[in-house]
Amino acid sequence: MTMLNAIDLHLWRGEQQVLRAVSLSVEAGQCLQVSGVNGAGKSTLLRALCGLLPLESGQVQWRGSDVLADRYAFHAELAWLGHGTGLKGDLTAHENLRYSAGLRRRLQPGDIEAALRAVGYASADTRLVRQMSAGQQRRVALARVLLLACPLWMLDEPTANLDRHGQELFGQLLHAHLERGGLAVVATHQDLGLSGRRRQELTLT
Repeated sequence: MTMLNAIDLHLWRGEQQVLRAVSLSVEAGQCLQVSGVNGAGKSTLLRALCGLLPLESGQVQWRGSDVLADRYAFHAELAWLGHGTGLKGDLTAHENLRYSAGLRRRLQPGDIEAALRAVGYASADTRLVRQMSAGQQRRVALARVLLLACPLWMLDEPTANLDRHGQELFGQLLHAHLERGGLAVVATHQDLGLSGRRRQELTLT
């Protein structure tokens, strides 16, 4: 079954314990929204779930298996978007997507243009990323998430720098992802427009 589990996660940063006995479970079609004050450990939790930070104790499971048993298989099904966009400033949006997504999967003609249209970005724009606004860069980064076509989205403040239309558009993309049987862990204070079994919430303190 497509499911992400975290069991009794503990993580320290220096002398400060950032994660204390955190457990969670997210199934296909569900989004876990992670909230909390600045410094509560939202970004740390997402990075730990991705296997990017070592845990003092606890276990993260994907499809019932420890993610550390086969990191490659886990990361092949994971689309990650952190605070930074991960885009190369001296490449265009199209070039960034062709190289970053193209390393993960075989792209078909028109895939990049379709992803850029889906996030509300002009696919014909030939500017370098460093010439774009922060909101435009965020849209390109979200297009990369779509292109990867992964069942699991791990997103840290995905609507940062987006205007109201961009935030609404992200909500629609997230809803469509869940409708297709995907799942997501999203750190944000924004209303994602989800309800019922689609939405879970974890507040870190």
